[in-house]
Amino acid sequence: MGCTKVETGSAGAAGGRHAWTQPGVLRVGIQDGPNTLNPLIAANTTEAMLARLTNDVLVTVDGTGKVEVPMLAAEVPTLANGGISADGLTLTYKLRRNVLWQDGVPFTSKDVKFSFDAIMNPRNNVISRTGYNLVRSVDTPDAGTVVFHMKRPYAPAINTIFAESDSPYAIVPEHILAKYPDINKVPYNAQPIGTGPFILKEWARGDHLEFVANPKYFLGAPKLKSIIVKIIPDENTELNQLRAHELDWQFEASAQEYSQLKSIPDLRIVLQVRNQYERIEMNTAHAPLNDTRVRQAISFAVDRARLVQDLTYGSATVADQDLPPFMWAHASAIARYTPDLAKARALLRAAGFAPGPDGVMQRGGKPLVLDFAYNTSNATRRRAVVETQAMLRQVGIATEVKPYLASLLFAPLGLGGILQTGRYDLAWTGWVAGIDPDNSSLYMTSAQPPNGNNDTRYSNPGMDAAQVQALEHFDIPSRKRAYDTIEALLTRDLPLIPVWWPHQIQPINPDFHGFDPNPVTATWNTQEWEI
Repeated sequence: MGCTKVETGSAGAAGGRHAWTQPGVLRVGIQDGPNTLNPLIAANTTEAMLARLTNDVLVTVDGTGKVEVPMLAAEVPTLANGGISADGLTLTYKLRRNVLWQDGVPFTSKDVKFSFDAIMNPRNNVISRTGYNLVRSVDTPDAGTVVFHMKRPYAPAINTIFAESDSPYAIVPEHILAKYPDINKVPYNAQPIGTGPFILKEWARGDHLEFVANPKYFLGAPKLKSIIVKIIPDENTELNQLRAHELDWQFEASAQEYSQLKSIPDLRIVLQVRNQYERIEMNTAHAPLNDTRVRQAISFAVDRARLVQDLTYGSATVADQDLPPFMWAHASAIARYTPDLAKARALLRAAGFAPGPDGVMQRGGKPLVLDFAYNTSNATRRRAVVETQAMLRQVGIATEVKPYLASLLFAPLGLGGILQTGRYDLAWTGWVAGIDPDNSSLYMTSAQPPNGNNDTRYSNPGMDAAQVQALEHFDIPSRKRAYDTIEALLTRDLPLIPVWWPHQIQPINPDFHGFDPNPVTATWNTQEWEI
């Protein structure tokens, strides 16, 4: 699917609003109440979504994910306008001059530098410093200019630094937060003062949050009067409130709920694409998975289309690579694996395996049995592992399912994480990234733990060279050639199997207009929302 969003369901009421719609008031349902509203220490998509109501980034992207949009930056830095230096080592941002913090203090380049310093402060509990750790220094020659000096050319920088990255960070106020040694537990986290379109009016913990329009927002006063965010831990309760028209938007409904949502009248469902995929990781450091033929056999045995239908109820799209079709780096000319049990068995025989008396493939008298890990908290992955286990058994590959708590499966190397320490053969996991196609932290030899997320221990000099090209060239044609090579190598070498591209399922009231989520952030354009 090449478009950014698919919409199903009703349009608005004929002749105006439905009777249950409250003009100017948007009612939103979330399942998990936030721990913080500080955008620099937001740790999940709910906290990040809420933080963007009050705080802004330098650069965002539109609903297609293809057009960069300046926010606090007056323009997007490029090679053409001189914002990116010819050697790629200097990034200069001209800032908007008409921006005020919600307490009336002018926004300046000092706020950008302070926010950068806060991210790099080792005392602060930020979840990622990717990209920011490649900045050598930050200059503020005047109130309206900020200059990032890079340690090396880094093409994803404009879409990473205070932009729609894997972990989007918005700017916070220097005049409020500079006095603290760290920002982990400060009053600001519950009472944010931002530059954004909405102001926090009330946070009744465990129950609701209310935001009201910022009349002095630099892009114009929002069209909504207020946003009321209800904390509803039970998804069935959210579903009932949608049916009763007590919600105008359910934030990120689950795939299990999708079929029921489609049956609700007077409801619009927006399927939002992301740079995200579900996958089967394969530990290439473990025999026999160090043999490409075995990994290819596994790929031919897995029926991705059936998994998508059985487990996502049609809300996802079958994946043939990690980068989804809406991204410019998506590769069209690559090999594809459709289910073929005969090919899978032939590849296993070529790798020296033969069927044993119980049907399980053997080599040197040793049966082909693989550990298959997943996180217990994810019901969809639990079902996926069971179905995949049966598919692999058809070609003579036996698996032993290994359930883990997410806190152990995904823990860093120093804390004994199963993936990072390589104590697995197969693992069903997922990956969510930002608007830039950069996937170097997954596939470069130098990105093996603890230096990155190359949990599969994949190593290929050709991959390393292509990733360097993708990271150090700022022009799209050069980067596209690099990603064509990257995706071709991944398809051939298969350190992991992309299974499906999920969609974020966003059910909304058909009277809710202007909702145009981009592939990273649903709340990037809230000043344009109306109901």
